[in-house]
Amino acid sequence: MRFFTLFIVLINLSWLAVAQTPAPFGAVPSPRQLQWHKMKYYAFVHFNMNTFTNEEWGHGTETANMFNPSQLDCRQWAKVAKDAGMEGIIITAKHHDGFCLWPSKFTEHSVKNSTWRDGKGDVLKDLSAACKEYGLKFGIYLSPWDRNHPAYGTPEYNDIFKNTLKEVLTQYGDVYEVWFDGANGEGPNGKKQVYDWPGFIATVRQYQPNAVIFSDAGPDIRWVGNEDGYAGETNWSTLNRDKVYPAYPNYWELTLGHEDGTHWVPTEVNCSIRPGWYYHASEDNKVKSLEHLVDIYYSSIGRNGNWLLNLPVDRRGLVHENDVARLMALKAYTDKASVNLAGGKAITASSVFRKTPAYAATNILDKSRDTYWAAADGAKQATLAIDLGKPTTLNRLLIEEYIALGQRVKKFSVAAWQAGKYQTIAQGTTIGNRRILRFQTITTSKIRVSFEEAKASPLIRLIEMYNAPELIVTPVISRSKDGLVTIACPRTTDPIITYTTDGSEPTASSLRFGEPFALMQGGTVKARAFIDNMKKASSPVSAEFDISAAKWTVVSAGGSTASKSADRLIDGNVNTFWQQRKTGNEPASVILDLGETLPLRGFTYLPRQDGKKEGIVYRYVASVSQDGKTWSAPVSQGTFSNINNNPVIQSVRFDQVQSGRYLKFDALETTAGNDATVSIAELGVLTH
Repeated sequence: MRFFTLFIVLINLSWLAVAQTPAPFGAVPSPRQLQWHKMKYYAFVHFNMNTFTNEEWGHGTETANMFNPSQLDCRQWAKVAKDAGMEGIIITAKHHDGFCLWPSKFTEHSVKNSTWRDGKGDVLKDLSAACKEYGLKFGIYLSPWDRNHPAYGTPEYNDIFKNTLKEVLTQYGDVYEVWFDGANGEGPNGKKQVYDWPGFIATVRQYQPNAVIFSDAGPDIRWVGNEDGYAGETNWSTLNRDKVYPAYPNYWELTLGHEDGTHWVPTEVNCSIRPGWYYHASEDNKVKSLEHLVDIYYSSIGRNGNWLLNLPVDRRGLVHENDVARLMALKAYTDKASVNLAGGKAITASSVFRKTPAYAATNILDKSRDTYWAAADGAKQATLAIDLGKPTTLNRLLIEEYIALGQRVKKFSVAAWQAGKYQTIAQGTTIGNRRILRFQTITTSKIRVSFEEAKASPLIRLIEMYNAPELIVTPVISRSKDGLVTIACPRTTDPIITYTTDGSEPTASSLRFGEPFALMQGGTVKARAFIDNMKKASSPVSAEFDISAAKWTVVSAGGSTASKSADRLIDGNVNTFWQQRKTGNEPASVILDLGETLPLRGFTYLPRQDGKKEGIVYRYVASVSQDGKTWSAPVSQGTFSNINNNPVIQSVRFDQVQSGRYLKFDALETTAGNDATVSIAELGVLTH
């Protein structure tokens, strides 16, 4: 009888425990998504045929022998990633040109037909082994667009692509992420493919059921809506998934997510460490500065996202030395910026879910992912107070929700105890899996976090506080139309800026910038900012210039005599742009008078830099003239690959040097297709 009574008591206690567990709210993550949420930072490796053709989007007309790395070493990639604190690598196994980095049975456009390793090489095999050796997760990017395969544009191709997927998902061990690009252009037969997305997803689920699938629409993780590395200040992990699809036109919705989304589809934030995604030797000095990467770190990992940072492996088959140096500098910084000052401190909460000790505020300061504080059931507002025990200097606060039961917080603030009262030092909107707030360095003994608005009672898993080293913002180098170079260091008090024009790295003893200097014929300017009596320095920054626009005039723009606003496209100011509506189906033409005959080796086009996509040129034709009346046959024509998502300066070199005084740029099509507006921030020429 006593045993029976004890059994009944245990049953009642178990039911009571269930009854006293906070209920899930809204869409919640799947087990595979929760595993992905444990990650923060991993590498994208763009390495494929484009590396050797100097393209961003290949054409599918390349020969297999063009792929020929001289020192390919996937172990070097893995070691760099591991040393940098990354947790995995995703490789571009097949890009839009269709070239496969493994010996695929379903295409001839593959390493099996290259001279590299006598056709017996397999990059995926090498990389998967290297990832296992260094304890990294292995992921696959596979573009369904194929500009080489003869079956592309037919129903047969969808089955071919599924078989291609099966190859990469069954031969190389566990795959943690499959990355689908939504690009859909014409194949070699001029046709586009109607992708079988349900079939593609089912193939992944069959062969790698634990892998998360990335695309605009997920189904597991979504694009952030830009390639700059910045998630939204507000970032919901939920999405109305049934209305979103690959190449979804309202991409800006992906940055914020949908507050009342039907499915859990969190954000992956992707960007490249250089302007381009593939390796270009011309970008060796354009690696993002430490300060820029730190800003992206806080704007991706610190805004409820995972950070996918691209490393464009070079033609040797190695991560370039400049990229490695910057990655290690970032790791050194984040190590210093992640020393927790809140561990083991006293914490109190305004309420606890049903006053149950299992959900006490002290759970917030432990390191378990499975414990959390829960506010009282139904409480949409609550506070947490942390007593640091002594005056403590800090400038960062990390906070995480217990997302297994949904995302809840809409608005919160942080206050510090100063001058006998709490004073607000930072505010935020959503939290989600991880949020890091930055604020001015303060010294305080107590911190209070107030949840001011929530969709359901807050569940908080972790709070940490740090005192991150302050960084000097890198200088900004610009040149006016008249050829005068200016160097400024925004948001830095009384910096001393040094610079060089001979290609050497600036030091404390280099020339000091005082007033604009002339650089009419072009060259390379490198600069660095110093403070605290030259003891602290920013990262060096570099800018390359060709001949200045001092003698140039805009003869016509948009098919008519140039208005004063057309001068914006040669004013040297990247923040201004010329914009005009096209007339019918005619191209929008811009004619520049360069003021003298020059040896023209190419041209540059910079799209608008205000974050808007209207009028960005996709398809173009360029022509040259001596008199502005008789024009050569097109000296260049084509498309600007990926310019809509990555609107960086486009440098196009002609096949042969052209002698001319006039340049005509015809904008045939924008990234919006039938968009009747054309915009240009800067148009330039290449003479070097």
